[in-house]
Amino acid sequence: MFEAWRLRQQQVHDDEEALRQLLRALPDTQRKSFYKRYSPKLKDPDTYAALNWFFIAGLHNFYLGQWLLGLADLCLMLLGVVLLFLAEPYVGIAVIGLVILIELPALFRSQIIVANYNNQLGFRTLQSLP
Repeated sequence: MFEAWRLRQQQVHDDEEALRQLLRALPDTQRKSFYKRYSPKLKDPDTYAALNWFFIAGLHNFYLGQWLLGLADLCLMLLGVVLLFLAEPYVGIAVIGLVILIELPALFRSQIIVANYNNQLGFRTLQSLP
């Protein structure tokens, strides 16, 4: 949820370069095996941003497999909508506004968030090679 605030672009770039170095050192057969496992699981930053932009209710978290964060966003957004219509409208607007405020940095930093996800996926895939 607060990943957008704590990620540093330089660190993500350094991790990406470290992954490239490790991949260059692999024999061709292992590198081919790596990409065969890694490529289908890669995530697209534009898809992540679109899910965040159009469906602020946490779908971008589900896209990256962050189920608990996605459920938290979805529940807060639904709570805000219910409060908007059933209780005091200002409370509902405040809850919806809070969700938007929390998730707005994730929209603007989608490139770095997804790059970090893909880096971590690469390291995990590399460790799982025989």
